[in-house]
Amino acid sequence: MPKPQTKIFGQNVYRLRNQALLTQEQLAEKADISRRYVQLIEASSYTPTIEVAAKLRIAFNVTWEELMKGL
Repeated sequence: MPKPQTKIFGQNVYRLRNQALLTQEQLAEKADISRRYVQLIEASSYTPTIEVAAKLRIAFNVTWEELMKGL
């Protein structure tokens, strides 16, 4: 069972990706990570490192507060 923080972060990534109208592949390319990594984050199967979270924040062009909303 994933940690609550991992689940919330995955939901945030999913929400932001859909708001940006990006596929997992497009987000992965923008963030310079693999599509599988995006998939694992969204499925709450993996907690990203701070470096990956920073790449996602930049790819989404959002604040840390928006990326970490609910944590």
